[in-house]
Amino acid sequence: MLISRAEAYAPASMANLGVGFDILGLALDSGGDTVCAEWSDTPGVTIASITGDDGRLPLDPTKNTAGIAALAVLRMADVDRGVSLRITKGLPLASGLGSSAASAVAGAVAVNALLGSPFQRSELLAACLEGEAAVSGYHADNVGPSLLGGILLITGVTPDSLFALPVPERLVFAIVTPGVAVPTAEARAVLPQTVSLKTMVHQTAYAARVVDALHTGAIRPLAAAMEADIVVEPARKHLMPRLDACRAAAKAAGAYGLVISGAGPTLAAICDDRAVADRVRVALMAVYDEAGLTCDARVASVHGRGAHVLSTQIEG
Repeated sequence: MLISRAEAYAPASMANLGVGFDILGLALDSGGDTVCAEWSDTPGVTIASITGDDGRLPLDPTKNTAGIAALAVLRMADVDRGVSLRITKGLPLASGLGSSAASAVAGAVAVNALLGSPFQRSELLAACLEGEAAVSGYHADNVGPSLLGGILLITGVTPDSLFALPVPERLVFAIVTPGVAVPTAEARAVLPQTVSLKTMVHQTAYAARVVDALHTGAIRPLAAAMEADIVVEPARKHLMPRLDACRAAAKAAGAYGLVISGAGPTLAAICDDRAVADRVRVALMAVYDEAGLTCDARVASVHGRGAHVLSTQIEG
């Protein structure tokens, strides 16, 4: 049985969860990227098309996260046949929703399926990281959740350094993405290179508090701990339009807290009820509307499944 075509989906992700810079991340069930992989007579990986990116992403597979990850999977399998990719972007670029990671993950999963799935999903982590590194650096806080789903504690870049954390049953987010781009490289460039011992103790204490709250399922303490970041948010705040106003509006509408999603500018309000989250979504949209800024807002929960194959086609 020879598979001639495979299509895979990878969900959006939220890195950091506020206070957990580069060590916490989760997958979101609202939005993601799709990659279709087919055999090609052209050696290596080619990208036949990209839709949903307004022509901004490179078709050069050596500069595209999906292309790099796909080629890495072919190398892992020691396969020298050509593969053609068609990429459908369901996530805005430079938004803080793991857009580049989702493309890398979907590319790797699609090519693995095309090969007959010789690798477990966790075994694709290195290939996905290789793709992500071309744009955002070699870290797994977006790639890991997008690939594996759920909420993860990330202590390294190998499968055995990613730990699944409990997902509170009532956890839901109101997510708003203003119409401005914040490239990850720019967001990382403004971060402090050193922090004081006092600051380190505070930051690690509240990151641990996030983990504890996830285990107990207590949403209000979880939100308070997520908001306790005194390192990253202060450094990046000027890149996030109307952050303070959004936080105030979200809490007035019933959210327990609000944090930057990944590198931003997406903001995520923490709620424990979908009706409340929808009310918060409307309130966040109103903040940007009043400021004359376009935005996209949605309600999302944690995506437990992670990346998966949508379809395959058998040759002949």
